[in-house]
Amino acid sequence: MPTVDQLVKQLELQPHPEGGFFRETYRDKGVIPHQALPKQFNGSRSYSTAIYFLLPQGKFSALHRIHADEVWHFYLGGPLTVVQISPSGDVEKIVLGSDIEKGQQLQHVVPAGYWFGAYPNPGTDYSLVGCTVAPGFDFADFEMGSRSELLKQFPQVKEVIEQLTHP
Repeated sequence: MPTVDQLVKQLELQPHPEGGFFRETYRDKGVIPHQALPKQFNGSRSYSTAIYFLLPQGKFSALHRIHADEVWHFYLGGPLTVVQISPSGDVEKIVLGSDIEKGQQLQHVVPAGYWFGAYPNPGTDYSLVGCTVAPGFDFADFEMGSRSELLKQFPQVKEVIEQLTHP
């Protein structure tokens, strides 16, 4: 199995603002006009986008949310846990991985507007996944979670928030 450094080089990955490494691999040339999108979008968007996303052990994808559903696809490495917090504060943990007999999922959809983050499971060197977003991802739709603000909104899930945010 390739190492983290090999994957970063071979897949031409760059550091991601929420943690880990990524590269956009697809951006549909088709565009949805602003007036055809729901009000939370502040401009036109591609029909869809896709990225590679690599999380090495010891790193995490910090809690964030976007305006569209995001489909996570498992590719390589060890299992990864995706943690999502619904607008009402319900927490769900989904394990992506190749061992479907142990209940791991090959893909998972995070609903629009949910706070979510992820981390490689213990004993995992890294997890390589893909993320597909439709309408296409735009950083204007991305909100990084603030630990203090999330703790005010969801005090009942303090442990999750502290695990997946930066101080």
